[in-house]
Amino acid sequence: MRRLIVMAPLLLLGCGTGRGPLPEGGAGGLSCVPYARARSGLALRGDAWTWWAAAEGQYRRDQRPRPGSVLVLMRTSRLPQGHVAVVSRLVSAREIRVDHANWASGRAKGREARDQPVLDFSPGNDWSLVRVWYPPAGGYGASQWPAYGFIHAG
Repeated sequence: MRRLIVMAPLLLLGCGTGRGPLPEGGAGGLSCVPYARARSGLALRGDAWTWWAAAEGQYRRDQRPRPGSVLVLMRTSRLPQGHVAVVSRLVSAREIRVDHANWASGRAKGREARDQPVLDFSPGNDWSLVRVWYPPAGGYGASQWPAYGFIHAG
């Protein structure tokens, strides 16, 4: 039991592999990977950015969002494990809402965020570049994030 208590915070860091059960919060909070896996039903493992390749041959992938699909952000220097978020609804051809975890930093790090806006900022309207709502700032900020696209469960 003591070993589990010592290791628990290590399972909850960032958008990494999240091989443990879906945490309810506490030290370190939620990780985007187990959160998206639990919400979407996709049986994928590994860092968030690896989901796109891992889904090949198992799930349909494309550049069109649908409720329940998972948006996969690429890894960058500022997002070293990438990020995954579950589409909660479509707003327009260039705007969706997502449910995800661990998008914020500071006190808000590791928290769940529901129905958060995401804008398609790509020149070709193909969701290859997005802007994601940042709750601590109450806006999108200036960051644009490269995305692989959407993985569909079912």
